[in-house]
Amino acid sequence: MAAERSIYVIDDDPAIRRSLERLLGAVGFQVTSYATPKAFLDVAGSLLGGCVLLDLRMPELDGFEVHARLRLVNPNLPVIVMTAQGDVQTAVRAMKAGAADFIEKPYSDDALIAAIESALKTSAAKGRTDDIAAAVALINTLSPRERQVLEALVAGQQNKVIAFDLGISVRTVEVHRSRMMDRLRVRQFAEAVRLLVLASFAERA
Repeated sequence: MAAERSIYVIDDDPAIRRSLERLLGAVGFQVTSYATPKAFLDVAGSLLGGCVLLDLRMPELDGFEVHARLRLVNPNLPVIVMTAQGDVQTAVRAMKAGAADFIEKPYSDDALIAAIESALKTSAAKGRTDDIAAAVALINTLSPRERQVLEALVAGQQNKVIAFDLGISVRTVEVHRSRMMDRLRVRQFAEAVRLLVLASFAERA
């Protein structure tokens, strides 16, 4: 099987490793699992093609440190980080550190496979120019108020806090959030977070 279809799973939970091996193997990926960051980093420099699925919460080294070391020895390997559901700030930090994408636990099979296929299309070395341009175009469809609401949500603020800061009702915040999701063509808030972070890269360039 081509190296480009290889998936490297780093997770200290054996049940998750087995589950991912079964799921991804069934749809044509070649899966190699690592129970510890060290086991993965020992071979990371020699890996050719594929994609990394990296858990951020591990006792030996956290995922951010593993990712940082991987970028030194094999910067071409795209990384998808797995985060706890609702952990927006961690997801933002991971993408700013160079992760190709993030996915929230518990994730759906379809969402995971779609994230992997997307990450495999463009290696980390080629950058994310197309993804960034697409994100900018979508973010630019938002009204000023919708963008304010999105940025506040990404900053971790609750609806009632956003409502107070903007001088609007909680219900109005919810309406803006719903319209924002529609304009961005996303169903999960995590997808909106990803678009905003990607668009921010263009603004800093």
